[in-house]
Amino acid sequence: MQAMDVKDIVIVGGGTAGWMSAAGMSRLLGNKKINIRIIESEAIGTIGVGEATVPHIQYFNRLLGIDENNFIKQTNATFKYGIEFVDWHKIGQSYFHSFGPYGMDMEGIHFHHMWLRQQKTGTAKPIDEFNLQIQAAKVGKYAPARPDLKGSPLSALSYAYQFDAALYAAFLRNFSEKNGVTRTEGKIVKVTQAANTGHIESVTLEDGECIKGDLFIDCSGFKGLLIEETLKTGYEDWSHYLPCDSAVTRLSERMTELPPYTRATAKPAGWQWRIPLQSRTGNGYVYSSQFLTDQDALDSLSQDLDTAPISDARQLRFTTGIRKQPWNKNVVAIGLASGFLEPLESTSIHLIQTAIARLMTNFPDMSFNQPDIDFYNERTKTEYVQIRDFLILHYKATTRNDSPFWNYVREMSIPESLQKRIAIYKENARLYSEDKGLFNHSSWFAVFNGQGIHPQRYHPIANFLDEQEMKRRMEEIHTVTQKCLSIMPSHEAFLAKLP
Repeated sequence: MQAMDVKDIVIVGGGTAGWMSAAGMSRLLGNKKINIRIIESEAIGTIGVGEATVPHIQYFNRLLGIDENNFIKQTNATFKYGIEFVDWHKIGQSYFHSFGPYGMDMEGIHFHHMWLRQQKTGTAKPIDEFNLQIQAAKVGKYAPARPDLKGSPLSALSYAYQFDAALYAAFLRNFSEKNGVTRTEGKIVKVTQAANTGHIESVTLEDGECIKGDLFIDCSGFKGLLIEETLKTGYEDWSHYLPCDSAVTRLSERMTELPPYTRATAKPAGWQWRIPLQSRTGNGYVYSSQFLTDQDALDSLSQDLDTAPISDARQLRFTTGIRKQPWNKNVVAIGLASGFLEPLESTSIHLIQTAIARLMTNFPDMSFNQPDIDFYNERTKTEYVQIRDFLILHYKATTRNDSPFWNYVREMSIPESLQKRIAIYKENARLYSEDKGLFNHSSWFAVFNGQGIHPQRYHPIANFLDEQEMKRRMEEIHTVTQKCLSIMPSHEAFLAKLP
């Protein structure tokens, strides 16, 4: 090793963020003679970042060499094709945000432009009928992608997981410890900084043990023990745009039939999630305490459970936003310590994953080069802002006026970046995937269309295709989609047959 190389990494906090960090770094750095130590306290426990994910988690599991079937069994997981949004645009209406594409792009433009052309003439079939994953989700079917079937809708199936986050953390702990990660049980009572640089030098536990480190990973949750309580980094508050600041959660019995999707139902002061696992159902009401009391939130959640409750309720408080510097000096905050975006689109675990990947790309030596740190922070904020804007759209694009909460979000000012995106779509239905953002054009279209934002026009190239030829192609795509649906097994049957 070079004299300037980092030798000791200390991860403060366990849970999903801590053990994902430990697993990822031990996999990538395990043969580099770097010591990785994680400090967590069973007495403190973990908040958990949710049980639903986006498809990118597959890349993380593959990086670790995790067998998918074993992972499914160990975490009581189910498969997820997307999210159903109920009562968001208006009460009584629902739509799906699918992880898969609509139809097939033609003439160099996205499929939705061709569909909009047909819609203008009143001849278009419902857009959902051109999305295999939405069709499968509605009838409880599931199958993995078939990349060998080029051109078939089956080749483009994209899925994520719904799992028990605590079991996933335990699964990764086992992986990490086998990879050489050392776990230390205990509470941190003192943090020591270098007098000349302000860098963290060590942390001291209740029992007096002093643990030194070169690089510290703060996975201490909302508390931000190192990044905020010690380094006073500061926080950029986005609660104006996303006013929900509370959640009450409660587990309920397993659903009889396991739908391969998460459901988010809009309510008078926020929204309620339902996440079906093989062992139980996860439920929670995310709401604004400005418009709803905690007791009323709990009563509403309990009343709207699809299965009988099997746990007491748990209360959470949070502020949507991001640390002003997720990486400050020799501390990198990951997970809730770095920022929080409500779990409306299941992005919490994804943000942990990308933070780990970004840190590995910009892995420091003992000089802790500030331009590298600045780049990491800029990229992190860009990612948070892109997801933030996508979440805001769900609230802003509503016609609901049945409660003060919905009146507020419908009328609130929004970021200029989202204003521009909405204006472009309203004019000509054009959608852009910026800077490798998490959500592609299909995702943005799903929410725009589902929330009732309809463009005046579509891409002019859609008019270049002969009307009869376009009709033939659209019919063929529709027919093939329905045929693929007919051969897919049920989600329950697929899970039952896993070895």
